[in-house]
Amino acid sequence: MFDQFGANASEENIKRYERSENWKEARFMNLKKTGMDIHIKDIPKLLYKQFFEKNGRQPSKEIQIKAFNLQEFLKPSVDSKMIWFGHSVILLRINELTILIDPMFGPDAAPISPFSIKRFSTNTLHILDELPEIDLVLISHDHYDHLDLESIKKLQHKTKVFHTALGVGRHLEKWGVEPERIKEYDWWDKINVGGIEITFTPTRHFSGRGLNDRAQGLWGGWNLKTATENIWFSGDSGYGSHFVEIGHRLGPFDFGFMECGQYDEKWKQIHMYPEECVQAARDSQVKNIMPVHWAGFALSLHHWLDPVERFIDAAKDQNYCIPEPGEIFTIQSSKKVNWWKQYD
Repeated sequence: MFDQFGANASEENIKRYERSENWKEARFMNLKKTGMDIHIKDIPKLLYKQFFEKNGRQPSKEIQIKAFNLQEFLKPSVDSKMIWFGHSVILLRINELTILIDPMFGPDAAPISPFSIKRFSTNTLHILDELPEIDLVLISHDHYDHLDLESIKKLQHKTKVFHTALGVGRHLEKWGVEPERIKEYDWWDKINVGGIEITFTPTRHFSGRGLNDRAQGLWGGWNLKTATENIWFSGDSGYGSHFVEIGHRLGPFDFGFMECGQYDEKWKQIHMYPEECVQAARDSQVKNIMPVHWAGFALSLHHWLDPVERFIDAAKDQNYCIPEPGEIFTIQSSKKVNWWKQYD
């Protein structure tokens, strides 16, 4: 169980974090004041609702993920190929490189809790065995629904390099990944890999896997830009002015994976409502929007379909797509199919 927490920041880690302009008062800070409106007296009620009041918060049956088609995925293409596995797990084939974002394939988003938060799909860890060698894993932050110990154990021997938010690398090292295969990013850091310009973008969120490491790692999103396509993964974020800046500096984006789910009035500054998700995409100059961070786990108290239904209503004048989990798609082939209706 203790391995789940990852590694605490060492003195050497802290000295390195202190060189970041986003490290203030012994922790990483958001660009604007951010918090959660949760009081101690609220916690017992919230925990009870989270773990025991599940009606409508999960599908009527297990969500099926389409079988992975290795041959089709690796077939040469001028267009980037994409697969969404539910929640925020994205697999990409860009410039003949295989890239995996936030590879949480595990069955439980609360592995340290006495009560589990089960995935809407089962046996997802085996998908990792079917994937080809991964050229690059991108990790946005260290929360359990984005960074999973069991997934990393399977990936560490089939992944060439891990690129992470600043402060996340120490967890990977503790779990057996060699330091030379880890690169950490501060906000706006960029690198070119195989003709893909990769930039780590700011978000309005937080980090931490235990009681004593809150904000000891950074959080953010990922921009992947080639000569022909510009794709952005927004990362977990509350709404804020940073979206306009991202669009100004890196946009317009041909396609955006936008966070849309697990929101609540008490933590509205760290997760977006669907209407804010659509507005954030507009602010960032996203031409084609896809809502993510839903259809994986019940991490908030809303109905499991609330994110997608409200998103569709808000995005009716926008280009968007919502592919089935496991489906291979491109920006050009993306379509609107109400696949989730069968699970209502």
